[in-house]
Amino acid sequence: MSEDQKKILEQQLWNIANELRGKMNADEFRDYILGFIFYKYLAEKMEMYANTILKPDGIKYKEIKENTKSGQTYIKAIKEESLEKLGYFLKPSELFSEIAKRGNGKNDTESNFILEDLQKILTNIQLSTMGTESEEDFDNLFEDMDLNSTKLGKTPEARNQIIAKVLSHLDKIDFGLEVQTHGRASQRDILGDAYEYLIGKFASGAGKKAGEFYTPQEVSKVLAKIVTTGKTKLKSVYDPTCGSGSLLLRVAKEVDEVSNFYGQELNRTTYNLARMNMILHDVHYRKFDIKQEDTLEYPQHINLQFEAIVANPPFAAHWSANQLFTTDDRFSQYGKLAPRNKADYAFVQHMIHHLTENGTMAVVLPHGVLFRGGAEGHIRQYLIENRNYLDAVIGLPANIFYGTSISICILVFKKCRENPENILFIDSSKYFEKMKAQNHLRTIDIDKIIDTYRNRTEEDKYSYIASLKEIAENDYNLNIPRYVDTFEEEEPIDIAVVSKQLKELENKTKNTDKELIAFCKELNIDTPF
Repeated sequence: MSEDQKKILEQQLWNIANELRGKMNADEFRDYILGFIFYKYLAEKMEMYANTILKPDGIKYKEIKENTKSGQTYIKAIKEESLEKLGYFLKPSELFSEIAKRGNGKNDTESNFILEDLQKILTNIQLSTMGTESEEDFDNLFEDMDLNSTKLGKTPEARNQIIAKVLSHLDKIDFGLEVQTHGRASQRDILGDAYEYLIGKFASGAGKKAGEFYTPQEVSKVLAKIVTTGKTKLKSVYDPTCGSGSLLLRVAKEVDEVSNFYGQELNRTTYNLARMNMILHDVHYRKFDIKQEDTLEYPQHINLQFEAIVANPPFAAHWSANQLFTTDDRFSQYGKLAPRNKADYAFVQHMIHHLTENGTMAVVLPHGVLFRGGAEGHIRQYLIENRNYLDAVIGLPANIFYGTSISICILVFKKCRENPENILFIDSSKYFEKMKAQNHLRTIDIDKIIDTYRNRTEEDKYSYIASLKEIAENDYNLNIPRYVDTFEEEEPIDIAVVSKQLKELENKTKNTDKELIAFCKELNIDTPF
């Protein structure tokens, strides 16, 4: 599938999404359209896999008659293999194309009633995994798709009509899974990229709530490229505030292989979205472990360490800062806990606890973490002076995140640093493309950041390598302007020349006034003076 075809697919899916818009807000109709796309993907994968199994028998999955003895024998065997390979199961009658076909009426204003069947199918997908390895990955995955919600229509008939219409439109779109399965590696993420495109479109309309589930792709690229520097394979990647899972999947694009993906997400709806995103990107259910819980209060991967860690935690989030955490291995060594109303450093401490000795961690944070005092200043100093984990500080442009215009930075941490005597500072705040709603990092801007980081180069007004001694002399204040001088000297002003120009201007004004007075007298009207 070409880049043009990919864009066509993205636009087709977005057009169908707008069929559901109605009076719903962005995150509400997002849950429906992404859920239907996911269901179609599962059904097509199921059909393809079943057809592969049935190929020696010369029949297709849709041709199996479910109520016959031979049909039940086939279905039982296919279900067993499907649960092992795919992690879920759908009967021929439960395939997306079949329910879409049943929903079609004679015209656009008429459709067969399919709501009950569709709701049952979505429930059956989850039930098919009960007692299997994939049960947790599919548990309540479709719970946000309430087909009886009045937001879809006031009556069951109205709701059925809009859903049948959406399914019909989706059924006509070729997801290209056959090409993705048998084609080149670069073609395998076409549908996944389109899914990401939709998530991004929904985020752009979600205001402040967008930060709960989405990191702009250009920022994700920077983080992903940093943590994969010098590596072609990763044993593990972790995001403690994983949102829709986009950051984890972006890391996978920068290497040949990621063995395992780990994440935790507080919001239940976003947690469902992350699991769907993983599966839709063809990440096998055994290769990802996404948990739903408060990361700081109830960490779910506490005994594990990860080779790459990326995160975009909620800025200045509140947490309990309970004194019991002073004995928690994640925080005990620092002597102080992050403030209750600013959990930024609590997330940093949590991630460092999970970082392997040879790992790299890149986290997006507000600029305040660079210079705020109190407990945060104490933790910051400990990380540099006692642990020497901080590798780089990267300032990004303002207004590049959905829902906030504040300036942000990326902190890069390593436990075993190649350059333990200094810290690299990069100020890329002036390198961006100004867009209508928000600013945008161009490819050239991203490449400049990554090249500077990887080569550890100094450039006037852009990057600077500060010694640990210099940072100590600044009382461990990491505010970027202290290290990267971006001051632009103005052209010198010749006062004598300016004085002469003002005198000439004054004379011209007097002459103009005289001409204006003469005109007024000639016209026999009052002068404006």
